[in-house]
Amino acid sequence: MDFTNPKTMRDCWVVNDGVMGGISQSTLRQDTQGMYFEGLVSLENNGGFASMRSSAQFPPGTQVLELLAKGDGKQYKLVLRTAIAPQVSYVADFIAEPIWQTHQFNLNQFKSTFRGQVINAPALSFADVIEFGILISNNQAGRFAIQLKTLQST
Repeated sequence: MDFTNPKTMRDCWVVNDGVMGGISQSTLRQDTQGMYFEGLVSLENNGGFASMRSSAQFPPGTQVLELLAKGDGKQYKLVLRTAIAPQVSYVADFIAEPIWQTHQFNLNQFKSTFRGQVINAPALSFADVIEFGILISNNQAGRFAIQLKTLQST
């Protein structure tokens, strides 16, 4: 996925804590260097998260995902969903430093969760992924901004 391509951003959407009564806000913004995911996380009304999502597919045999991003020094989660276990979120944490960094994720870095709680679930295979996302949560109230350049499989 090349986030410098405006078409990639058109295939993305946001999901914030408003689905549960929260008031966090986020937007996607195109830039020649890559797509921005930015906004404000609020803990009011039992809220506390903002996320962006997109459909995704990775070829069979994928061993590592590489995300090129820069941000605000906050902790984010790379979130994957599969058709095999659609209610499960497979999440891996990373820090979005204020310089471009390539974050590498292998299968054993992902925890299976449901509504933020770790659960037992089918093993993750990158070839089964149908959706990816970026999530900010963990009581990180306030403004946030992360810029995504590429997400690729190796």
